[in-house]
Amino acid sequence: MDDETRYEAVSSRDARFDGEFFFAVVTTGIYCRPSCPAVTPKRVNVRFFPSAAAAQAAGFRACRRCRPDAVPGSAEWNVRADLVGRAMRFIGDGVVDREGVAGLAQRLGYSARQVQRQLTAELGAGPVALARARRAHTARVLLQTTALPVTELAFAAGFASIRQFNDTMREIYAGTPSELRAAAVGGRGRGGVTTTRPRSRPAPGGGPAAGGIPLRLAYRGPYAAVEIFDFLAERAVPGVEEVRGERGPRTYRRTLRLTYGSGIAEVEEPPAGPRGRSRPPAGRVCPAARGGDGGWLECRLLLTDLRDLSTAVQRLRRLFDLDADPYAVAERLGADPVLGPLVAERPGLRSPGAADPEEMAVRIVLGGPPERAAELVRAYGKPLDAADGGLTHLFPAPAELTGADVPEPVRALCTALADGTVRLDAGADRAAAERALAALPGVGPRTAAYIRMRALGDPDVGGPEAGERTAAERGADPEGAWRPWGAYALHHLWRAGLLPPGGLPALAAAAPAA
Repeated sequence: MDDETRYEAVSSRDARFDGEFFFAVVTTGIYCRPSCPAVTPKRVNVRFFPSAAAAQAAGFRACRRCRPDAVPGSAEWNVRADLVGRAMRFIGDGVVDREGVAGLAQRLGYSARQVQRQLTAELGAGPVALARARRAHTARVLLQTTALPVTELAFAAGFASIRQFNDTMREIYAGTPSELRAAAVGGRGRGGVTTTRPRSRPAPGGGPAAGGIPLRLAYRGPYAAVEIFDFLAERAVPGVEEVRGERGPRTYRRTLRLTYGSGIAEVEEPPAGPRGRSRPPAGRVCPAARGGDGGWLECRLLLTDLRDLSTAVQRLRRLFDLDADPYAVAERLGADPVLGPLVAERPGLRSPGAADPEEMAVRIVLGGPPERAAELVRAYGKPLDAADGGLTHLFPAPAELTGADVPEPVRALCTALADGTVRLDAGADRAAAERALAALPGVGPRTAAYIRMRALGDPDVGGPEAGERTAAERGADPEGAWRPWGAYALHHLWRAGLLPPGGLPALAAAAPAA
């Protein structure tokens, strides 16, 4: 896209580009998302930025009306396997906050200077600025959804000092923390956050967020919620996951093993039907446009340590595939003679990821029904201090599954995960991880490819070059026409019962615990 096309998207308030770019108005000093409902500014006064952090670095503050920091993330970072794509996934998972730029560079295998240079060239901001924007958003969520004292809240959001916290909030949101909190009382905010106070309820470990933190997890375009909740319900591992309610108003619940503590996440299935209508941008025809222009999933997080908030949110976003671009998927797959009708029938079908990549890998390798994974949980998982409904344990860490009583393929996988031979963190090199997984006893190329799709959230798994494929699969996409959305193609074929035996989704059906 050039700037003129971006301005057309802003003029039409096209929500499909929220998170793909940001625009700022030089006469007001404010930056917004493309769908901001305010009066469209004159073209001469508009500047475009590839990230919220870049707009902030240029001296612009976030719009209070459209809250541009809370939009869905760009689908580009899930597709790309280069340095910038991997770095953005690591930053989203909180690596810079926990390990600094040096830790990020070490995980990527590049120098800190090279990481800084490439991120700045593409996004207009380096890793520190990108992480700072992430911390500011986390702080705003805590201000508007908890009664935590500001001092505790600042450090929970990842700030090094109260002064740094106050300065950042004034710079980005044009208000003090106290003003932001006061403005939220009694209302509901746009753009990702529920601003009513949380109800009283014990956290899983009695931690500081005892009331839980209500959130809205935003997504763009149509969202096939029934299908993704069906998918998760069929594979829910007792003790770690549960789905409450009947189809439609269901609640997905699960425990989370996080960096500083543990947590419980609750995600509500949205009501049937689109939230609004989309208007196609100039020059772009989208088969799924009639399916809605985005919405959100209601979520509540109960955490033993609030420093885990942003990491927990990112993991849920990956599990529910909330940063996907369904318009780009529909545009590519809709041209396929077989997939076209399937895409039209199920607009917004997503490719579920994983809340914990290592857990997902173990479940896939173990195979069998969910109860088989539940046996591992009961034997090796850490019990919650107090059970919460059907949730009783955290899924065991890899280091806890290396004993002689664990099935050999799982033991080999967990040994490789524990010693670092296989890396499945957010920004892992997916191709290297798939090769390392395929070399493990009892895993093989097909299982490794499915782990790549679910645990690492790779949307391009399913093309003829991604691991070993059957002749039928290669014939279905001989020129790689599905790229980079092979995983979505597989889910459509799977849902329609058209994928030949031996395809990746057939593996999932044979191993419903995953």
